Amino acid sequence: MAQALQLGESFIGAGVNAAHVNTVFGHREGPAGVAWATALATPSHGHVPFVTVLRPSLPVKPLTLFVTKAAPATDAHGLLIWGPAQAGIAAGVADALADGTISPEQADSHVIIAAVWVNPAADDAEQVYANNRESARTAIQNGSRSLPATADVIAARNTPTNPFFTPRA
Repeated sequence: MAQALQLGESFIGAGVNAAHVNTVFGHREGPAGVAWATALATPSHGHVPFVTVLRPSLPVKPLTLFVTKAAPATDAHGLLIWGPAQAGIAAGVADALADGTISPEQADSHVIIAAVWVNPAADDAEQVYANNRESARTAIQNGSRSLPATADVIAARNTPTNPFFTPRA
């Protein structure tokens, strides 16, 4: 039986090598499965979703679709997306499976869509990998716990901030 979608978000790290991952987790036979298949079948210029693998011919479970938030700006940026960021997402999903956030039964019945930001200025493959690994695991965990809490959203409404903008007080 299909269950509610779990939507997760996580931002890990600082500077150009930080990772920002959004996840959609749900049953293959529900809206997540439809979105997963549709995204895979309808790439757009610069945004080609692909199945995330732990190594060639070993996709992570649940099957995870990697969707770039930023089109590859250079060959080096593309290599950071397809190499360390992909490896980090795969390892982070596997971590969520290993720690029980995702059950063994869900590994074969559910899918994940991971929308992944890799800054075009990123310059440290190991940091990109580590940040994406932790961000994927955390986003899935946050989705499973329906985080953030509504009270936290209300409390922060007058002090929004992000790495690109903080309004004047």
